[in-house]
Amino acid sequence: MAVMEHTLDVRGLRCPLPVLKANKALRGMPPGAELTVLATDPAAEADFPAFASETGHALLSATRDGDDFRFVLRRRADG
Repeated sequence: MAVMEHTLDVRGLRCPLPVLKANKALRGMPPGAELTVLATDPAAEADFPAFASETGHALLSATRDGDDFRFVLRRRADG
């Protein structure tokens, strides 16, 4: 079965909006689906690992290219 992948572009938004929008998007996705988040807020670099740790979603990768951040999260299996 293929993993469902979604992209959320929150570039230009400031904390806490990127994490709040990612949380809302993940709630609407099936367990195991992946969400790629594109962000520019410097706080996102710390916010997304903390968000994943607190919610149980898996942070698969976190990369930075200049001022652009890319986070890939997998929705937790238990909803």
